[in-house]
Amino acid sequence: MTILRRNFLSQSLCAALAAPLASVLPRRILLRSSWQVVNIGDIAHTPGVLALLEKHLPDTEVRLWASQDLTEEVIAMEHRRFPKLRIVKGTIGADGKASTPELQDALEWCDFLLHGSGASLVAAKDVAAFLQHMHKPYGVYGITHGSFLLGDDKDLLSQAKFVFFRDSVSLKLAQEQGVKASVMEFGPDGAFACDLRNDAQAIAYLRASQLEAGKFLCCIPRMRYTPYWKIRNQSINAERAARNEAMAEHDHAPLRAAITAVVRETNHKILLCPEDMTQMEVGKVWVYDKLPDDVKPRVVWRDKFWLTDEALSVYLRSAGLFGLEMHSPIMCVGNGIPAMVGRFAEQTSKGFMWRDIGLGDWLFDFDQEAEIARYVPAVLAMAKNPAAAKKKIVNARKFVAQRQRATMEVIKRAI
Repeated sequence: MTILRRNFLSQSLCAALAAPLASVLPRRILLRSSWQVVNIGDIAHTPGVLALLEKHLPDTEVRLWASQDLTEEVIAMEHRRFPKLRIVKGTIGADGKASTPELQDALEWCDFLLHGSGASLVAAKDVAAFLQHMHKPYGVYGITHGSFLLGDDKDLLSQAKFVFFRDSVSLKLAQEQGVKASVMEFGPDGAFACDLRNDAQAIAYLRASQLEAGKFLCCIPRMRYTPYWKIRNQSINAERAARNEAMAEHDHAPLRAAITAVVRETNHKILLCPEDMTQMEVGKVWVYDKLPDDVKPRVVWRDKFWLTDEALSVYLRSAGLFGLEMHSPIMCVGNGIPAMVGRFAEQTSKGFMWRDIGLGDWLFDFDQEAEIARYVPAVLAMAKNPAAAKKKIVNARKFVAQRQRATMEVIKRAI
């Protein structure tokens, strides 16, 4: 046997032995997510994607690269669901070195960077630095595109192994702009898969508030622009504050009308609750205080913020949800609870995902009077016929689950 043939056989044997080993070695994903903690929906992105990876890619190891403001309280909540999750923070400097040893280790450890759901390519600077210095692949899971551009991200998106857009408007815009990622498709917002729970706290709250499971609807108010200047150390945005004030009565009158109809025509109560830290005040001033006197006794105004696990446990015990927010409806539908979405021009195009998943008649454009006119009847129908309302979301959930499976297969192939 020649030396060449012996070498070939030796190399073939090594390759044969290594192949099964390589196939069982865990793949390593660094998930860039957790944008802020002032909104339970923004929190929900991360555990949602983690749950999907856990379910569909069980042999994959995942670490979370979180934004700096991720609090110990939220970390503790996530660790109750994902006790082995390692969380790192920091940035990549111009020299390619991470600002923390934990992030440096995670950058070297990972095989793939996955950018989580958000209002845009939120961590574009981090992704760009990762590509420049680490020379490893990355993908994007469930974003809106075109509403809050942090810069020209066409080239950055085009270098991704895949980009999943959470609404068809964003996908179409990216295609028109010439984004050329290897895979560009509709992919549900990660929050659909959020399964955090705090049942004990939710049950205690409902008992104290005299709310009976299945006998109340949740309602979430919202201003046109989130007044972050009220909860962060920021100067007031006078233009946005003026727009909020100008539209507050217009936008919340339909919510009050729906609440009034439900209270007067059914035996349901209403829980007026927040999705972000500014909305307790909004709910009090623009909804609760303006309700008729005979309606107020059957409306509970939540005066304190809550975290995603308690909120979702409460939603699961409700008969449904309506209002002007997006991610509480996403979490509801993802967990089998009927939910309606009200939107307006100041929001991103994310609301149009309700059409994409087959719930277009539960999407209400509050800039269109004709759509506002059908709002109260729709909310009332949800309260009066809970079986029909739950039946309505069955196909939407099936479609979301099918897309989740398909997107996870793409990730599996990419890494």
